[in-house]
Amino acid sequence: MLDIRHEGAVATVTLDRPEVRNAFNDELIARLAQAFAALGLRPDVRCIVLAAHGPAFCAGADLNWMRRMADYTREENLADAGQLAAMLRTIFECPKPTIARIQGDVFAGGTGLVAACDIAVAVDTATFCLSEVKLGLIPATISPYVIRAMGARAAHRYFLSAERFSAAEAHRIGFIHEVVAAGELQAKVDELAQALAGAGPEAVQACKRLVQDVAGEPITPELVARTVAGIADVRASREGREGVQAFLNKRKPDWLLPG
Repeated sequence: MLDIRHEGAVATVTLDRPEVRNAFNDELIARLAQAFAALGLRPDVRCIVLAAHGPAFCAGADLNWMRRMADYTREENLADAGQLAAMLRTIFECPKPTIARIQGDVFAGGTGLVAACDIAVAVDTATFCLSEVKLGLIPATISPYVIRAMGARAAHRYFLSAERFSAAEAHRIGFIHEVVAAGELQAKVDELAQALAGAGPEAVQACKRLVQDVAGEPITPELVARTVAGIADVRASREGREGVQAFLNKRKPDWLLPG
């Protein structure tokens, strides 16, 4: 159901339900939340890749799970949707930088997984679809992440129309960052993962929070004051001082040294 492996400072969490196109159910949702929460606390992990086995990255909700949900009361639906929302937020707020490695199609709730990651790389043959309205549903739980990723204007089109769109279109609207041939996918993900793993770990974590805190906010005196305090604090931190000294003395910072 979920395969977790480590190579150096990079952890890879792989959806492993290819027989159902990596659709998620309540068990997979719980395991994803647990995996990202645990990896986010590990000092030896500098980057987390979210990948998948099989021809599809994620087809959204599992059909058997959907059959059970059809008979849920409103209270049961609230609890069920709350678990999905909590899992997405765990990925989005994970202290480690995250990369979605998209080797196949992404439908419905699967787009929420992609959008919750910091960086997304897809093969050029992948297609995307927010298909909920075709079932009389709405992509409510994933919407905070998907709208942040693709923007409100694109969301108006693809939420309402449930059209399939290509990897090239996903790139054009900003939903994914890179489109590559299938044979180049792993190399591009490795390149990005190594860049993330090579940066100051505390700085990367602070940068992730910075983007989340500043994006969409009006530029007020209060926001300016927070950003001024942020750089002052980082400059005075142990990692900040070490990074600057390493640069000035033309040596590697200590976070890149073995042990």
